[in-house]
Formats: sequence, structure tokens, C-alpha cells
Amino acid sequence: MTDPNAIQPSALDQLPDRDPEETAEWQASLDAVAKAAGPHRAAYLMRRTLERAEAGGIALPKLLETDYVNTIPTAAEPSVPGDEEMERKITAWNRWNAAAMVTRGSKYGVGGHIATFASAAWLYETGFNHFFKGKEADGSGDQLYIQGHASPGIYARAFLDGRLDEQHLDNFRQEAGGNGLPSYPHPRRLPWLWEFPTVSMGLGPLSAIYQARFNRYLTARGIKDVSDSHVWAFLGDGEMDEPESTAALALASREGLDNLTFVINCNLQRLDGPVRANFKIVQELEAQFRGAGWNVVKTMWGTAWDELFQLDTTGALVRRLREVPDAQVQTYQTRDAAYIRQDFFGADPALVEMAKLLSDDKILECFHLSRGGHEARKVYAAYKAAVEFKGAPTVVLAQTVKGHTLGEGFASKNANHQMKKLTVDEFKTMRDLLELPISDSAFADGQVPYGHPGADSAEVRYLQERRAALGGPAPARRVHPVAPLPAPAEKAFASFDKGSGSQNVATTMAFVRLIKDLVRDKESGKRWVPIVPDEARTFGMESLFPSLGIYSPKGQTYEPVDRDQLMYYKEAKNGQILNEGITEAGSMADFIAASTAYATHGEPMIPFYIFYSMFGWQRTADQMWQLGDQLGRGFLVGATAGRTTLTGEGLQHADGHSPVIAATNPAALTYDPAFAYEVAAIVKDGLRRMYGEAAPGEDPDVFYYLTVYNEPMPQPAKPSGPGIDEGIVKGLYRFNTAESAGLTPVANAPRIQLLGSGTAIHWTLQAQKLLAEEWGVAADVWSATSWTELRRDALEADAALLRGEERVPFVRQALQGADGPVLAVSDYMRQVPDQIAQWVVQDYSSLGADGFGLSDTREAARRHFGVDAESIVVAALAQLAKRGEVKATAVKEAREKYGL
Repeated sequence: MTDPNAIQPSALDQLPDRDPEETAEWQASLDAVAKAAGPHRAAYLMRRTLERAEAGGIALPKLLETDYVNTIPTAAEPSVPGDEEMERKITAWNRWNAAAMVTRGSKYGVGGHIATFASAAWLYETGFNHFFKGKEADGSGDQLYIQGHASPGIYARAFLDGRLDEQHLDNFRQEAGGNGLPSYPHPRRLPWLWEFPTVSMGLGPLSAIYQARFNRYLTARGIKDVSDSHVWAFLGDGEMDEPESTAALALASREGLDNLTFVINCNLQRLDGPVRANFKIVQELEAQFRGAGWNVVKTMWGTAWDELFQLDTTGALVRRLREVPDAQVQTYQTRDAAYIRQDFFGADPALVEMAKLLSDDKILECFHLSRGGHEARKVYAAYKAAVEFKGAPTVVLAQTVKGHTLGEGFASKNANHQMKKLTVDEFKTMRDLLELPISDSAFADGQVPYGHPGADSAEVRYLQERRAALGGPAPARRVHPVAPLPAPAEKAFASFDKGSGSQNVATTMAFVRLIKDLVRDKESGKRWVPIVPDEARTFGMESLFPSLGIYSPKGQTYEPVDRDQLMYYKEAKNGQILNEGITEAGSMADFIAASTAYATHGEPMIPFYIFYSMFGWQRTADQMWQLGDQLGRGFLVGATAGRTTLTGEGLQHADGHSPVIAATNPAALTYDPAFAYEVAAIVKDGLRRMYGEAAPGEDPDVFYYLTVYNEPMPQPAKPSGPGIDEGIVKGLYRFNTAESAGLTPVANAPRIQLLGSGTAIHWTLQAQKLLAEEWGVAADVWSATSWTELRRDALEADAALLRGEERVPFVRQALQGADGPVLAVSDYMRQVPDQIAQWVVQDYSSLGADGFGLSDTREAARRHFGVDAESIVVAALAQLAKRGEVKATAVKEAREKYGL
């Protein structure tokens, strides 16, 4: 079978050979080595030659895999500064308390994970003792993305440090009563400790890359020099199967993010079993990262293996390590020396001879205990190499044993991810292994005790001294006291109040025009971060290219094809726009980094991420949840919104449900504005709440989701009268009445209240006219800017009533005294306007665009979904006919008249 990776003759024929004779000599030499010393020796020489070429800068394809050994040889390992024995004791206490916390909580059935931190303890402790910069020194410190399942170990360290007490540990995963600890890194639940949420898995690595990139953006734009900050992301090897985990590897290398290090805990196990049972996950990851342009550092084996490698004079040991699949390595972890002698060493005569020189204890030490990720010296060498490497990000692949030090019942067992507790006897065995001074009498009533050497002990003093030298506790989240951003000039918003006159303007364009004015503001303009996933021209944003520039660490190394045009494509090192290409996930990661800069770096930034609304919540809702957890602030803008506004695009472009998904996120304030002045009022209020002076009881840690449309429509002037601005922000106000619209119905005409949101209000206004002129019905039109905010206000009112407080929902207040039934209309599914139904006193019905979208004209699509003006008229007449206010025959007449 032909090797698909081999260079084929057709390719070789295209490579010029200036000296065929010399080429033939090299080939003959390789053939001779293979014949005399064997193919393994020939392969060895080739690999070393390629490595030498790469080190010398000779342009050759890079080796994607190296041998299954440590990247840094033992002889090249730097000594670990500090007191290694003291660090061993600290790690032992943390291992113990992490296991004790989960075990004690298991009696309440709240779960927890023990095995992950047991394998990764030294990966964290070495960083905390020597590398991770805190936030109390100059700059912003480092950013730590902690693997979610390792959280008990982080809590254990905070307990040793005095930042948590026993009550906290006993409330692990029990938050309802207060003073509890969340299951995983959740900033919203524990905002002084956790900075970055990393569960769901895969979101941590993606966010870490864009955080490192955003750090460079802040520095390049002169907002804040954060060049000393380093981003560390701790990941599991199983987690790397999540597509988000590797989605942005090329971005990180392309932009040379040497301020970023991934640490992948390669314990070879995922949740149910081996990550790559029949293969080798470390080699796969190495090839993947090297192929993407990353620097790769492997720390595979502990010092016990040094003797074995010295005995490997033929390379047989290295070859055997490369060929044994991961599941078999896991099996060795649980088997005796005899099995390992036969299965591992027995596969090669040279290894049989080597094994004769090794005692059973030595074999078990190597195969059961000695891994690079379990030794401070090996981990320190890897981290030092990572932070000193320049020009590319680094990934550290550290091999460990899942469940290490937890005993034979845990180590490398397939089920250990689901195992939540140790027995008392297992704890005593663990105590002896870790050499902890915990007496048998401390196990009162079968309860495992927490362990602490004392607040003034040598271990605690050492831990705190190391953290003080590195800039304070970690992980930690700090919200720096900064003055509220001054409000932009009122004229930027007021200019929309007069409407567009005879000009048709889409609300998408209105939003972009508003942003163009706001970024010119002398005080806050530089803090806007426009984010777009390669659809800027779709949203009419190309005018921002030459004025703001698109961020690129290389600037613009070419002459753009449209350089002679007014709105040419301009990239710049200090560019303000983040144009991410076709990646909604990457754009959301950008948004999260920018929206939390007020805490991460003490620099409030105002991101707006504008996207095809169908490809926002539907595609990246998990990241929106992450955004809410991380307490992000900013504006998400779902452009080309609605199910019927995109002429010809069809099913997978027609968004009829994003507000439904958005309504599930407690941090999202969802608005569906109909008019330009509403867009301006909502943005103005958002800036006040998130970046200015929030009102008492208002949570500033929210983000706004606005739907805007690509359909050019007349933009009316803002109605005069009290309560308009309040209604826009709270979600509902009366836009006009039949009388104010110039429609003079007959005396005592039946009346109906028409509520419309977004683009649907235009059909509602058409229906208002038809009802008056053709059916003698008076209709008042209301703009429902936010069905979701109306519902939330009503839910809060219900809760207040249960507390004995009198409070009337705003929707009921607004509609109080409005005559006739209520008909709500939306370009979204009916369940969007139906959110308020139970709090409307009047008879209530709704129209919406349920079902899949379709390709057609706007008019045909609206008729198909039954939301056009004529359909509204028929629905309104049906409501009035039920009440006996119009003849029942009117409904049939209207259907026939309009061809429905």
C-alpha cells in the first residue's frame, strides 16, 4: 500500500537537482546504513539530521513527532530554586485536603472529582511556587485558566494559605446557604478567587488564546502595557478532543503569542477510559501542535527512568515506548513486575537483557510511579523553557498517572473519574505515602479530618513568602477601583430622535452610524472594541476600516487592492477593529476577553460584537453562558435579524429564535428595537449601567443583546411625551394611537392594542391603517423593545408579592386602561411575545414566525408565516369578533379580501 505521506515521483520530478551525483551518494549512504545497522539506525540518523537542519534554520518540513521521551535531557535540567522538600510537604497537604473535601462532601451526594488533581498536583504547585505572577505587583499579573476538575486542589491550597477555612471546604458544591464553594471555576459564584470559567470543556483553551491575543492588542493600542502578563491554560488530554480546544492554534502561532503556555495533563485517561486506547495521545498532540507552529515541550518520564535510558545502547527502549499503545501503558500501572517483564521487556531481545539488570522494585518504581508530571524538577524545567521561548506559544505535554497517590483502588482505573471518595483505610495508606503527621485518632467517627500544619508553620510561611515574591495570591480576581467612564456627548444619541425623514434606513445602519459617532468621543472613544467575524461589509461597517484600522501585529505588509478607494482595507499594529475571519467562536472569545478587561487589567473596554443573528446564540450560546459567568460587559448585536427579513437566504439564515435562547441567560438583557432612536436610547442606557453610574439595585455585570435589521425602513421621529425613554429601556411604550396617527375612526369604534417588536412594528403600523380605513377599527400601536425584560420585571414582581411586598409588573402598569384586547406581533417564534401573556389583564393573543425559514421575498415570507399586515388585520378582527365587537362574518370577509 502506498504511503500517502511519501513524496511521490511526480513531485520529485518537479524538484530541480543541481548535482544528481551528490544526491545519489547521500541516498547510497542511507541505504548502506540501513543494510549494515538496520532501519532503526537509518531512521535515527535521518531524524537527527532533520533536527540539525531545523535548528540551523534550513527550510525543511518540520518533524511533527519526536521520540516518546523528555524534550529536555536530564543533564540540561536547571536546578529548582527554593526548598524542594518544603514544596513536597505543601503539595502533600494539598493532595490530602483535596481528597478529604470531596470525600466528606460525598455523604451529601454532591459529587466532586479527586483523580484529576491527584495527577496534576505538581503541575499546579510548581507554577504557584515559581512562575504564576499575582495581581499585587506591577502590571496585571498572569492569567490562569484552571482545569475545572482540578478545582478541589486549588481550594485546598487556598485553605492552606488561609484564604479559605474548614467551613468553606465543608460547603464544597453547597452554595445555597452561603459561604459555599462552586464545583468548578465560576467567577460569578466566587468572584474574588476565580477569574476565568473553564467548564464547559474546550472553552478554556479557546479563551486563553484570545486572552493572550487581547493582551497584545491592549499593549499595541497604548491602553495598558501588559507585556509582562503570561497566560497559562491547564487542560486535560481528553479535553483536547473538543473542537474548541484546537480551533485557534494557528492564530496563536501566526501571531507569535509567546505570552501563552498550554499545560496538558496527559494522564492518558478521559472520563470513561483511555483517551487513545490503541494509539498515543501525546504523540498525536505533539504532531498537532507542531504542525500548527507551536513550541512543544514533553516531560514524560521521571528520574527513575534515567538508569533505563542509560542502559538503552541500541535504542530498543525508546522504540518500545513509542509503539506501546496508551491503554497498555495504563495496564502496566496496575500489574506486577512479572507481567511487565514479559509484556514490555519481552518484546525485544535487547530489552530482555536490560530487564535482567533491573530489580522488581526498580521496574515497579518506573512503571507505577515515575512520570515527568509528578516531579518538580521535570516540571520546572519544562515551564522555564516555555516562558523563555520567544516567537511562538508553547505547549507542555506532561505525562502523569490519573489518581496518583490515591492508592491502588484509584490509580489508572477506568472508573476513577466517577469515584468520589476514599475509605478510611485508603486515607491512612495515603497519609503514610505522603508522610503527613495525622494520627489515627484524628479519624473521629469514621470522618476523614482536614490537615493543616498551622497558620505559623514553616510550610505556610514558605507558601506565603513564595506568593509574595511573585506578586500575591493566585488564582485571584480583582476589580480595580476605577472612575466611571464619562458619558459620551448627548448629541451622538439625540441625532436619532428626529428620524430619517424620507430616507429609508435599516436599524443595522443606524447602529453603525451611532458607533461611528461614539468612537470619536475624546474620553471613551478609544475604549470601543469593534468585533466582527468577516462580515463587516454585510453590516455596512467598511467605512470604519480606514478610520479605525483592523488590528494586526504585523501592521500592513502589502498594498491593499482597494488602496485608491475612500473605504480601503486598512490593517495596523494599533488597529481598533478585531476582524476575526469566519469564526463566531473566536469572535466570542475576543468579546469575553474585552468585556472583562475591567477586572483582568483594570481597564474598562466597551466591546461590541456584531454578527449574523442566526449564527450567534444558536452557534455559540455556550460561550454566552461563559461570558455571563465571567461577568462580562458589552454589546452583542445580532444583525440581519428576524425570520423574514433576509430575502432569498433561506432556512439556515432565517433567525426566528435567538431571543428565545437569549432569554435563558440571566446576564443577557435582550432587546428587539424597531427604530433608530430606540437603538440609541438602549445603547445610551447600557453605557450608563455597565460603565457609568448604575442605579441602586442594578447589576452592572450584564451584557446587552440587540437585534438589528437589514431592511431599510422609514425611521420616525421619537414620540414626545413622558415615559418614552423609560418604556424603551423597560421594554414597552405606546408609539401612537389611532387618533395621533391621523386615523379618525367612527364614534365608539371597537379598539384593539397592537404590540409589535423590531421590524414587525412596520407591518403593525400598516395593519393599524387597514383596520381604520377598511374595517372601522381603532388600533393603538405599542413598541415592545424587550419581551424578555418585561417578563423578568414581572417575575420579580411575583417574587415580591410572595415576600409580602406590593408591586405591579411594568407591563401591567403600561397597559393599564388600554381598551380592547391585545395582539402581539413578532418576527420571531410566538413564544417570544408570549413571555408576557400571563401578566396582561386584557384578552391576549400573538402572531409569530414559527417553523423553519425559507427562501423568498420578504412579502411572500411574511404571508407564509401569517405575520404580514393583512394577517394582522384578520387576527385582530378575530379577537374583536370573539368579544362581539365586530361581526363574526368580518373575519371571513377579510380572509377572502386579502387572499389568506
